[in-house]
Amino acid sequence: MANTYELITSNTVGSGGVSSVTFSSIPGTYTDLVIKLSVRDGRPTLAVSDIRFNFNGTGVGTNISGRYVYGNGSSAASTTVGSNGELAFADGNGATVSTFGNAEVYIPNYAGSAYKGISSDSAAENNATAGYNLLLAGLFGSTSAITSIAMTPFSGNFAEYSTFYLYGIKNS
Repeated sequence: MANTYELITSNTVGSGGVSSVTFSSIPGTYTDLVIKLSVRDGRPTLAVSDIRFNFNGTGVGTNISGRYVYGNGSSAASTTVGSNGELAFADGNGATVSTFGNAEVYIPNYAGSAYKGISSDSAAENNATAGYNLLLAGLFGSTSAITSIAMTPFSGNFAEYSTFYLYGIKNS
């Protein structure tokens, strides 16, 4: 169990939004990484959208595999992670104004020399009748330490006030 969460860096999106957020020069001094997000993107008409991940500049979704279970309050399904590296949900422009999806992405042993496990837990809500949840178990198929993480929205830009936090965890 983690004893220490230490904020490595954070990003709050300003006016006009941004097309991506990148955490770079991630030090290899921690045991695990945790990314906490509160996000809205420009995906038109839909209340829920996807956040795409890119590790070490390899290309969105490259070397990422996994399976996720998701539901919307009235049905549930399971599928594999697509080639776009969708690891978490966000609210899209079809959601109630000023609502944001939330996610936590956990990457244990990110600096080790084996493939990197990934787990994600996210929710997007519409402040109405629909709520969307996603649970993911995945793998980044690289033996290199993760030194950068880029996140892009499914469509458009991440909206103003979207927040991204990167924490390092030490088990000492």
